[in-house]
Amino acid sequence: MNDKITLEKLNKYFSITKEALDKAEKALDEKRLEQARDFFNMAFSYYSDAKYFFNEKQDYVLAFAALNYAHGWLDAGARLGLFKVKDSRLFTVDD
Repeated sequence: MNDKITLEKLNKYFSITKEALDKAEKALDEKRLEQARDFFNMAFSYYSDAKYFFNEKQDYVLAFAALNYAHGWLDAGARLGLFKVKDSRLFTVDD
């Protein structure tokens, strides 16, 4: 049964989300830069919140929730073409 937010799981998702953030930041759609930046900034803000909840509050549940929101913004931006990425390991897009 997978019913616990473990340190191992959090570290995995921090790593994946950070990798996706780094990739998205370099792939903003120049034609829709304002919207791309908005989606990226939302994702980054939730990632920062996750780090705060993890490091400062030791709240794994809120950290995990914030990571999921961060990655949701990244996936939405990728699906809308705001991030010109083709990496189905990091985003919900076709390679």
